[in-house]
Amino acid sequence: MKKSSHISDEDIALFRKTVGDIKPLKQESIVLDKPKPSPHPSKTEADNLAVIDEMIDNEYDTGLLERGDELLYARPGVQRQTIRKLRRGKYKIEAELDLHGMTVDIARVALSDFLNLCSSHSQRCVRIIHGKGLGSENKQAVLKNKLNQWLQKRDNVLVFCSARPADGGTGAIYLLLKRK
Repeated sequence: MKKSSHISDEDIALFRKTVGDIKPLKQESIVLDKPKPSPHPSKTEADNLAVIDEMIDNEYDTGLLERGDELLYARPGVQRQTIRKLRRGKYKIEAELDLHGMTVDIARVALSDFLNLCSSHSQRCVRIIHGKGLGSENKQAVLKNKLNQWLQKRDNVLVFCSARPADGGTGAIYLLLKRK
C-alpha cells in the first residue's frame, strides 16, 4: 500500500521558489542495461581453498603435549642459568597476552601481533596465557601445542617454559625474546 503525500501546496511552492529554475542533466555515459556477471562461485572457491589450507596447516596431532605437561624450549647456545632464572620467574614480566578461549586462527594472529609489538618496544620477558584446554573439545590442550610449534619457528624467541603455579602453571608460559 502506497503512503499518501502530506506535503501542502504552500510547501511545494516554497520549495520551487527556493530551488529556482532547474534543468535536468543529460547523462549519456551511464549504461542502464549492464550485463550481469557470470555466475562464477569465486567466494565459494576461495572458502574451499582456505579450508584446505587450514586443514593442512592446523592439523592437530593428538600425540603431542597433554594438559599437565610442562613446556620447555631453548635455542642452542642459551645458557642454563638463563633457562633456570626464567623457570623460577626471576625475570620481570614486561607484557602479557591472554589467548585462552580463542580459536587457533585468532590466537595465531594475536600472538604474531603481540610478539611484533613486544620486539618493537624492546620488551624481553613476556607471559602468554594459553589455558589448560579445559574448555576445548575432548579437553585437549590445542592452543598449548600450537603455541609450542609456533614459538619454536620464530627467530626472535630465545627460550620459553611453563610458568610457576602462581602465574598460571601449565596454562601459561614465560617467554624470553632476543635483544634487538
